[in-house]
Amino acid sequence: MRRTFPALTAGLLSLGLVAGPVAAQDGGLDRIEMPTGWAPEGITTDGEQLYAGSLANGAILRADPATGTTEVLFEGAEGLVVAGIEHDDGRLWAAGANGGEVRAYDAETGALLATYPFESGFLNDVVATDEAVYVSDSFVPQVAVIPLGEEGALPDPADTFVLPISGDLEYGEGFNANGIVAAPAGLVLVHSGLGQLYRVDPETGDSSLIDTADAELTAGDGLELVDQTLYVMRNRLGPSIVGEIVALELDEELTSGSLVGTVSSDDWDVSTTVAAIGEDLWSVNARFGTDVTPDTEYWMSRVDAPTASDG
Repeated sequence: MRRTFPALTAGLLSLGLVAGPVAAQDGGLDRIEMPTGWAPEGITTDGEQLYAGSLANGAILRADPATGTTEVLFEGAEGLVVAGIEHDDGRLWAAGANGGEVRAYDAETGALLATYPFESGFLNDVVATDEAVYVSDSFVPQVAVIPLGEEGALPDPADTFVLPISGDLEYGEGFNANGIVAAPAGLVLVHSGLGQLYRVDPETGDSSLIDTADAELTAGDGLELVDQTLYVMRNRLGPSIVGEIVALELDEELTSGSLVGTVSSDDWDVSTTVAAIGEDLWSVNARFGTDVTPDTEYWMSRVDAPTASDG
């Protein structure tokens, strides 16, 4: 989901106070202030509430998009990191970046439910299905897999495995596969550097390029899939453009995607990931390139989902 770590202040960051939310002209909220020093990267939703993790210390918060109030569910700890985060069936799945583990938390209380270690490079983004939890690895051509038991039961850590990626998706230097989502026809991964989408078979690991025609997807970071509409967050396109969401309509076989539209916001400062609640798209501003201190400000931003007229 991200391409580089921000510059983190040494030691565990204390989380500061939260300012008031920013209201939109229609009465809804366009911005939710996060605790200072938070350093967010991933965002997810249960359809009503928003959840975000912290690169600074692995903390997790919940935010109410109706009121702008936030609550820290897990205070974090020194040495922990949360990159991608996913809500599923009352649980939060947190990808531990170069910490080599995926952690499951109770979405209501923030209690740690399980920890799953992997031989990995950089566990970046995460998606959950009825069968398993899948995590992209940006340095090693593989997907980390946590198979779920009956009715979504948490498995023993010994049951996890990595699925090697073969086929069209090839890794090079730096960050490779980033955001990940799941559709009936397979997994979808974005390659940040190449700006390309790939379908990955969750059983075999075989990958195939998705034809997206002239859609610009370089710096592709977090993905959000709503039915067959895929939202691709591009995190940094240059010094003056620090985020863009590209909406694509994917075919059911995941062989091609057509451009629906794009949207950006003056409120963004290197937005990395996106979560959809109805027609609202919420993102976190990672502010890569800005030093993380206990006083550094962070926030969530809302935009309308792009339509064909926006393209």
